[in-house]
Amino acid sequence: LAAALASGPVLALAVWVFGPHGLKVEQVAKTWRLEIEVERRTLETGSGWCDELPETAQVLSRRWLDSDPSGQRSGAVEHCHYRSPQWRTSYVAQSQGQAPAAAVWPQPVLRPGDPERQGLGEERLGKRQSFYELQLQASDGRAWSCRQSLADWQGRPAQARYRVQVDRYGVADCASLPPAAPPARGPGAER
Repeated sequence: LAAALASGPVLALAVWVFGPHGLKVEQVAKTWRLEIEVERRTLETGSGWCDELPETAQVLSRRWLDSDPSGQRSGAVEHCHYRSPQWRTSYVAQSQGQAPAAAVWPQPVLRPGDPERQGLGEERLGKRQSFYELQLQASDGRAWSCRQSLADWQGRPAQARYRVQVDRYGVADCASLPPAAPPARGPGAER
């Protein structure tokens, strides 16, 4: 009986040290989100050296300085306050879903600008970003999202079970997921 009691903690320690590491989680979904920044042409004010103003700048005021405070120019320099059209992010158009639905970029309706006012108010498409994530859940209800490259995301089944490392703060180490399966090769594919 004493040997059985003594072997219990030793066995538990051996499983803890040598057994599979990480927390068992279930992949409950594969989600995607695609975003496009929509920029609007607006009239903004700024200041700078008069000989470096944007081509479309309208000078509001000028003043001469005895010297450049930054020390980059010698002698007297002319400094201007101006107004100029600039492209600024107005909002982010977004589409999202989960596999097996195909990821589709949003199609925002862009406003035309006012041709009499240097195109002010016109909108254009800006930077695009894509996010592909695995939604993981442990049996105790804790949940995590792990961002993946498109290739890794596509290489994973719709649902799966993994072991993932979770730190003492409850943060999952997504890099500890096993690698995704390579894409299937059909007959006649190049090797």
